[in-house]
Amino acid sequence: MSSVSMAGVVLAGGRSRRMGGTDKALELLGGKPLIGHVIERVERQVDALALSVEQPMTPLAVFELPQLADPLPGHRGPLGGLLSALRHYSGHYPWVLLVPCDAPFLPAMLAAKLLERALEAGLPGAMVVDRGEWQPTFSVWHRSLLPDLERAVGAEELGGFKQLMRTVRLADCNWQTDGEPDAPSPFYNVNDRAALQQAESWLRQAGER
Repeated sequence: MSSVSMAGVVLAGGRSRRMGGTDKALELLGGKPLIGHVIERVERQVDALALSVEQPMTPLAVFELPQLADPLPGHRGPLGGLLSALRHYSGHYPWVLLVPCDAPFLPAMLAAKLLERALEAGLPGAMVVDRGEWQPTFSVWHRSLLPDLERAVGAEELGGFKQLMRTVRLADCNWQTDGEPDAPSPFYNVNDRAALQQAESWLRQAGER
């Protein structure tokens, strides 16, 4: 952990349409809920951790983490989850790490590297750029961005990052992946059943090595 305090939030409020409508966060991977893998990797990197949900869910209570409901009725996507987290933590932590619930292989040094990049660039946040692609759900945000998020989610009714990034500048954190040639990307998303099966295969192979 950096000496700069940071909270984290796991986005778990998606509709999981590509999973057939079941709750993706609770799908089993290696006998453990998908979100459990993410929590295990992230909780070591932050000083406090919460789950972003559309509405609090009883099955998630087993993780004993605060469940932060979306700030407005209806689905506002990941920006709504980020806004709830910044509201919840802004009085206690200057930075919030944002990650999705479906990335079971995310890096152990994600928070530290994103924070380092933001401070180095003198910007109020940073996001992963992996193989030339923005990955805004792997990002850190300073509490000074709370008014921008309030405006984007409230007055402008935005749900995703694309339009927000026209007015809010974050540092790019270009990620260098070093590992086995057949290993998954640390930012691999389990979006559907085929992706879940592939993740299961990678997890099994890692256990055999």
